[in-house]
Amino acid sequence: MAEQGPTGEMTKAWAFFEKARRAADTNNFDYAIDMFLEGLRIVPDEVADGHAKLRAMALQRKEKGGKGPTMMEKVKALRPRHGQEAIDQLLGAEYLFTKEPDHLPYAESMLKAAVEGDYKQTAMWIADLLFQLNNNSGKPSVRTYIFLKDSYSAIGQFDRALAACQYAVKLHPQDGDLADEFRRLSAELTVSRGKYDQEGDFRNSIKNREVQEKLQSQENVIKTEDYRLKAIEDAREELAEEPGVAGHIFNLAQVLSDMEEDKFENEAIALLEKTSVEKKDFSFQDRAGQIRIRQIGRKFRQAKDALEVKPGDAALKAAVEQVEKQLSETRREHYRLCVINYPTDLRAKYEYASCLLQNKQYDEAIPMFQDASRDPRHKISASGKIGLCFYLKGWYADAIDVFNQAIEAYELTDDNIAKDLRYNLGRAFEAKGDTEQALDIYRKIAQLDFGYKDVRQRVDALRKKQQGS
Repeated sequence: MAEQGPTGEMTKAWAFFEKARRAADTNNFDYAIDMFLEGLRIVPDEVADGHAKLRAMALQRKEKGGKGPTMMEKVKALRPRHGQEAIDQLLGAEYLFTKEPDHLPYAESMLKAAVEGDYKQTAMWIADLLFQLNNNSGKPSVRTYIFLKDSYSAIGQFDRALAACQYAVKLHPQDGDLADEFRRLSAELTVSRGKYDQEGDFRNSIKNREVQEKLQSQENVIKTEDYRLKAIEDAREELAEEPGVAGHIFNLAQVLSDMEEDKFENEAIALLEKTSVEKKDFSFQDRAGQIRIRQIGRKFRQAKDALEVKPGDAALKAAVEQVEKQLSETRREHYRLCVINYPTDLRAKYEYASCLLQNKQYDEAIPMFQDASRDPRHKISASGKIGLCFYLKGWYADAIDVFNQAIEAYELTDDNIAKDLRYNLGRAFEAKGDTEQALDIYRKIAQLDFGYKDVRQRVDALRKKQQGS
């Protein structure tokens, strides 16, 4: 904000934003969401003090175990009202995205509404965020990259549209239409740059240029080191002006951890742990633990990569085993503390149970998975792991019961979760000595996915066993 303070419509919106900030500082997140959205209804294209801060609060709310939207909230939030379809669709989707900040379809709905409403700054912000989230997902979506390409093009951001198209081409290199689109966008970008050269830097036409660059430094896919260092500097200044404000502390920790270097990550961890003790608030310790897990996870991947280059190196193999053990122990201790401090957080119980399972603590893991299975998001996965615990304990009949219940409850039949449930069911039947049932299950998996795990070998082995008998 400018030093003289907000004026006009921003004055009205700022009052709501201030109420939202105060509510968030006391963990009254639901009220804070309402206040942010009321302010954004007045100034829907306000990124820095509106959308970006609401997003930061959404992540903080999630860390503290905030629940996702109910079915009724989903229906209500995405139902447009006559005369204001774009703004209502934008804020409705943002409400859902705030309550479930990892669900990319809500971000896509936000972007679509922002483009339709001609909220260009908001559209570019949410598009950049969606681009980053898609890049970081385990399986980036070609459809999302194409949607981003079209959205960027619609607001005249041809450089970003070209980047999105390039990512799509990498995933589908044989797609001739995508290749043609890439060439077309390259031409569009050349023309657009020529116009910008004539009229001056196109960024001068964007309001709040310094704020925009700051936002890009944190959430744009083009995260240069200069931008990230500037984000740290800005976050330090913000915290110095208002010491002790939770949002500022979380923000500084985030931009420090974004550097993905030990020095900065350790500073973020120390800041969060110190604040956790001072405020007697575990949420800061929780965030510190997440950064530490990510830090060790990066070292584990680096060690594995080095071992792949020199697979016979005993020292590298020992290093991989050591870092893997450290990662496992760190995760287990982190989620143990989360379960103690967030006793109603079913996600934390699921993660802790997974750590216990990995550590072969089956008796401790089973009740945790049973609690976690009450969360619809983890119901099937938790049930499958309960069955796995029973199987690994040698309770084959109980494992068979649980796997069958999970298979019956799961709607899909051909994805990896469904195949894994059936595979483990087959293993349980095989271990129990029921060769016929096991063979029937393995055969059906092989008919669906011949290369899945070792089902082909198991089918061959069981058939030979039957023939021999």
